[in-house]
Amino acid sequence: MSERKDIASKEEKAVEKTRELISATPAVDIYENDDEILLHADMPGVVKENISINIDNGTLSLSAVRRFNNKGVSNWEEFSDVEYIRRFSIPQSIDIELVKAELKDGVLKLHLPKSDAAKPKMIEIKAA
Repeated sequence: MSERKDIASKEEKAVEKTRELISATPAVDIYENDDEILLHADMPGVVKENISINIDNGTLSLSAVRRFNNKGVSNWEEFSDVEYIRRFSIPQSIDIELVKAELKDGVLKLHLPKSDAAKPKMIEIKAA
């Protein structure tokens, strides 16, 4: 009977675990109007210091890392550190100098303004 107690008791040794960073693709919504392309990327738990946004040669690259500061020995884990990665092709008509980003409630909002040459123009017809 003492063997059964050994099976049910918790072992007191703390085993050091190495955590592998999981890659995830953030959910993204993209909207377009006459002035800009607006991109919303869902990256819960990410802080702005851990986000990287890069535009190079017509490719927009988003990456971010979410890390949890665990205190104590884990008994059960369903959340883990994760790296969000997503890439998009963007038109050359985006004015890269005016791109703005904001992070609120785990959603990254990226404003990609169109250059003046790419905006629709109304052509006036003159009577002859």
